[in-house]
Amino acid sequence: MKTTPLNNQDAAPVRRSGTYFGLGTYLGLAGALLAMIVLFSFLSSHFWSYGTFSTLANQIPDLMVLAVGMTFVLIIGGIDLSVGSVLALAASTVSVAILGWGWGVLPSALLGMAVAALAGSITGGVTVAWRIPSFIVSLGVLEMARGLAYQFTDSRTAYIGDAYAWFSNPVAFGVSPAFIIALLVIVLAQLVLTRTVFGRYLIGIGTNEEAVRLAGIDPRPYKVLVFALMGLLAGLAALFQISRLEAADPNAGSGLELQVIAAVVIGGTSLMGGRGSVISTFFGVLIISVLAAGLAQIGASEPTKRIITGAVIVIAVVLDTYRSRRAGRRN
Repeated sequence: MKTTPLNNQDAAPVRRSGTYFGLGTYLGLAGALLAMIVLFSFLSSHFWSYGTFSTLANQIPDLMVLAVGMTFVLIIGGIDLSVGSVLALAASTVSVAILGWGWGVLPSALLGMAVAALAGSITGGVTVAWRIPSFIVSLGVLEMARGLAYQFTDSRTAYIGDAYAWFSNPVAFGVSPAFIIALLVIVLAQLVLTRTVFGRYLIGIGTNEEAVRLAGIDPRPYKVLVFALMGLLAGLAALFQISRLEAADPNAGSGLELQVIAAVVIGGTSLMGGRGSVISTFFGVLIISVLAAGLAQIGASEPTKRIITGAVIVIAVVLDTYRSRRAGRRN
């Protein structure tokens, strides 16, 4: 069957309902973030400070890049629950390469990212080849990746030292290279999603995969590529985490996938696929991070923090469902 690329006219509806969020969406997310900052600044005299925001910026780069990958995965109608374990696997691989094999900093980093990308490719490949829901496949990969991380490190934290410390050392205005790199990843990903044929294909796959197939476009390699990209970004997040801890922890990233999905959904990316924006995901990351930092500063107990965070996630899912139904009625 001849492949027929989506032209600009065909892509117009995709832009309106897919990656091109209205200005109101961004203003709403910015307003919610601002309101949260004002609230916590009122409740805690230490929240509104240079130290707070500098620390916050330097703690979220791993969450930022993971959220970018998850945005792409959700847009094509998938989900990846293995990202936390894949992060731990990548970090453990780096520790083995440096401490066990005597590799240099750069080759070890590349190996860790390659292993993470391979884990993502396995999730995507099995999902596509056997048409199994990705959340089931990723649960299996989650267990395998965590088990390998334990094996690589003998279930102990492997101390690497300051080999990657430059990632997290502040360089200008109190922000680290990791935060700057994460911002560049967000900008690049948004441009790919909104300005390239590849991005239009992803929106089309999430909106109506069968229509994409009938147009002569095989969606399978694109779906596998998206999961591989998710893994690659998990590997990058592992380097950011190593730079902060100066160690590879086989328990790292436990439960992180829930934070990532929460940030993406709060940002407005649809759990049903076909709709998302990397910029709005960035707002979601900021909202979930400011919420966690603010609750910690006002002395909220761990159960209270979990209850409030969970409630915010539920509200975001309800709003996503409402938006989807309203869009369905319009169409």
